[in-house]
Amino acid sequence: MQLGLIGLGTMGANLARNAARNGAQVIVFNRTTEKTDAFMAAHGGEGDFIAAHTIDDFLKAFTGQKAIVLMVKAGEAVDEMIKELLEAGGSGLVANDIVIDAGNSHYHDTERRTKELAEKGIHFVGMGVSGGEEGALLGPSMMPGGSKEAFEILKTLLESMSASDGANGKCVAYIGEGGSGHFVKMVHNGIEYGIMQLIAEAYDLLKRESSLTNDQLANVFAAWNQSDMLQSFLIEITEKVLRKMDADTGKSLVDLIKDAAGQKGTGKWTTNAALDYGVAIPTITAAVDARIISSAKAFRVEQSKSSPLSVQPHEDMADLIAQVRTALSLSVANAYAQGFQLLEAASKEHNWNLDMSEIARIWRGGCIIRSTLLQHYQKMFAGDPTAATFIRNKFSPDAQLQWRLIVALGALRGIPLPAMSASLSYFDAYRTERLPQNLIQAQRDFFGAHTFERMDKEGAFHSDWK
Repeated sequence: MQLGLIGLGTMGANLARNAARNGAQVIVFNRTTEKTDAFMAAHGGEGDFIAAHTIDDFLKAFTGQKAIVLMVKAGEAVDEMIKELLEAGGSGLVANDIVIDAGNSHYHDTERRTKELAEKGIHFVGMGVSGGEEGALLGPSMMPGGSKEAFEILKTLLESMSASDGANGKCVAYIGEGGSGHFVKMVHNGIEYGIMQLIAEAYDLLKRESSLTNDQLANVFAAWNQSDMLQSFLIEITEKVLRKMDADTGKSLVDLIKDAAGQKGTGKWTTNAALDYGVAIPTITAAVDARIISSAKAFRVEQSKSSPLSVQPHEDMADLIAQVRTALSLSVANAYAQGFQLLEAASKEHNWNLDMSEIARIWRGGCIIRSTLLQHYQKMFAGDPTAATFIRNKFSPDAQLQWRLIVALGALRGIPLPAMSASLSYFDAYRTERLPQNLIQAQRDFFGAHTFERMDKEGAFHSDWK
């Protein structure tokens, strides 16, 4: 089939190459013509490409139904490009053409665009794509939502382009109507924030509490990557990062990197959505907060001088490493659980009918949060009781104790563990039969007459507290 692609940044260029390698004739366009020419010079011989230097030439290159992938900056740029495609005269978009937004657009924008284009008879697909540069080229995880009819047309190509799920399937599936595809990708990114922060906290605690070198820490992460709970892409690359040496200084590169993390907004969007749908995702929110705090470097440097703590290395390294591994494993499981809980709430609100087992399956390959643990969530959501038992048994009393000891150690040593602590509090709150919100309800009724429910009677009540 023919596939048009607009936006030849790294991700767009690699998706174009991926599609061409899998049998599509790919029509490429970039507003900066030099980038189009550079792409053709570097990759034009890899497949059947047509280079277009104007939108008019791009559209005229199609010989039948148009299927156009947009890889442009989320927000106004997507709307502007759609408008330009619609207003391109006789060669512009017509009924039954397909527009695929494969960027990180906000799902509300995708909902709106789906409806607006449907009124013109044009199919719109909001498709989350995860896997970074390498995944885009060799096989990403794809989360298309919107027009089911368009997905059926694109299905064969998308399956050939996507990663393997490790079980004879491909990491792509129709997600649901409207903005569901981009919502699922947004939550994927939120989980990604949470797991990355948890790994960073485990690294930080081990580095501060021991005399282990970065190469020795890499050995720890390499061993963890063989476990049934932590085997994952993010643990794998952590080992590689810790081993990387700087060519100029001969020092470990990670030690030379400024401790201020950037973000593009999807983590914040996930937290905002959780608040909107009334779902607690404290691990993910703590990870977003941690990135914000990290950006205040000058303030942190000044504050660090005011009350330094005396920290002695941990005596039993093997015991510490084992406890951190357990704390990280259980916290990561909670990050996934919070993401799936948010997906379920949004699915119910929008009648998306999201298939949690399928989502877990297509996250098993290609994407950033791919891990062995996801196969257990896939089976659990499919109704396999052994998978639910597997996860539940990991939270044994002994494992919980190790988790608590690590969180307590961080507090005693002054080592911030915001995401790990949030995960533990989340777990404890959901296992507590009676929470202290009875007092909060009493306070609300005291100052605002908001009423309260009782344990022993039905109805809403108000008390004359004064």
